[in-house]
Amino acid sequence: MSMKYSKLFDETREQHSTPASIKISVSRETRLRWLSVFAILTLLLAWYVVTKLQWIDELFLPSPQIVMERFQDLLAGGYMGIALSEHVFASLGRMLVALLAAVLIAIPLGLIMGQSRRVSAVLDPIIEFYRPIPPLAYLPLIVIWCGIGELSKVLLIFLAIFAPVVIATATGVRSVDQAKIRAAQSLGASRIQIVRHVIVPSALPNILTGVRIGLGVGWSTLVAAELVGASEGLGFMVQSSSQLLATDVVLIGIFLIAIIACALELGLRYLQKRWVPWQS
Repeated sequence: MSMKYSKLFDETREQHSTPASIKISVSRETRLRWLSVFAILTLLLAWYVVTKLQWIDELFLPSPQIVMERFQDLLAGGYMGIALSEHVFASLGRMLVALLAAVLIAIPLGLIMGQSRRVSAVLDPIIEFYRPIPPLAYLPLIVIWCGIGELSKVLLIFLAIFAPVVIATATGVRSVDQAKIRAAQSLGASRIQIVRHVIVPSALPNILTGVRIGLGVGWSTLVAAELVGASEGLGFMVQSSSQLLATDVVLIGIFLIAIIACALELGLRYLQKRWVPWQS
């Protein structure tokens, strides 16, 4: 009888406690989202008030109405004879190619570096040497080696993304609980099975965090990558319009980069919640 009542008590507690915790979590996330929306609306309102009262000249900070009108003109007629969508897809294509190449190379290399001290001793100084260098510093060298074509632009973005991903992957591998590895070995797991079922899942939160950081660094490098020999792209649009003092076009390019980067970031956050739900 006591076991029966104990089981009934546990079931009743689960039925009543779980929905309450879910409701509290949902309400908290809703409040946080509204807080984010409020912050964005406050910033837009401040922009409108500053330009409406003419505290800053329109040459340096055009009003939201001017930016929206210019954006409609760009949608209709493009920029420098090229449609706005082509500028967007040119930058997005360069970014995605560089990101895919960095992920395909950096993650396996980080897994090897995390497990082998010899490989880490060879590669870690090289990565740490170039990682702090601003992309503009070695952009001329890449142009000399690879020319002014697409390869130099993708390579510059690739180098910016590569370092955070490989370092985060190696750090995640080194932080794997050794008890889990020994438990898998005691059960007869092979080296490949240990890497696949123990090391990679344990290091996955660090890997995804490294990809998110690398993606942010890559977008900041995009403008530098499109400095030389580019005739299309959001970075090219921002640079060329700044030389013409077209501040409205500069703001449009910045907003488009921010929106696309935000969308990719939200996609990575969704994957992080789906693949590593235990991290939160």
